[in-house]
Amino acid sequence: MPREREIALGVRTTAAAGAAVALLVPFGGLAALVAGRADELHGLDARVTDRLHDLALGHPDWVDPMVWWSLIFHPNTWRIAAVVLAVWLFRRRETALAWWVAASVAAGGALGGVLKLLFGRHRPDLLEPVARATGYSFPSGHALTNALGAAVLLLVLLPRVRGRGKRAALWVAAAGIPVVTAYTRVALGVHWTSDVLAGLLLGVAVPAITVAVFQGRRVPDRSTG
Repeated sequence: MPREREIALGVRTTAAAGAAVALLVPFGGLAALVAGRADELHGLDARVTDRLHDLALGHPDWVDPMVWWSLIFHPNTWRIAAVVLAVWLFRRRETALAWWVAASVAAGGALGGVLKLLFGRHRPDLLEPVARATGYSFPSGHALTNALGAAVLLLVLLPRVRGRGKRAALWVAAAGIPVVTAYTRVALGVHWTSDVLAGLLLGVAVPAITVAVFQGRRVPDRSTG
């Protein structure tokens, strides 16, 4: 008879729930300011966008690397990585964990799309754009999916990595890639700063919520008889 075991992500249910609340509160504040078209937020967004846009115009050699970074870490890149990770987990008979990966990434993508439609926020309209993007602006899909994908991979891989240096490198990559991606989206003039901040917050909140839902659920362990 297969024995039962808990889904193990190295995160306690209470910690995941607490993290979700801590992330959703500032996201909700940003969302309220965006929905209310707060002048203070718009002014801050505009000042940051203008400053970074001036830097991009003054340093055109920076534009192509930022465009390539955005392409390499496109949301679809993370979705493909999540599919590969889920398949690998299924092959290892870690079925519940594989479903958690798939559910987290799917939920984040769906939520981001719905919120864009609900808020209907327009992207920056610059006189000399260095890049273009289509669709609505809030929250940033790049920032959301980068943060979500990095959090999912970190939670799955960190317990399997041995060695302080490798674990540190994994943390740096998981934190650094979404932040750099968020910066490029603002510097390229295709998102407001509040768009990417909201995307980062929501991107980490989604796996925190799904961890709280999945964690502690007991599933059959077919790896032993």
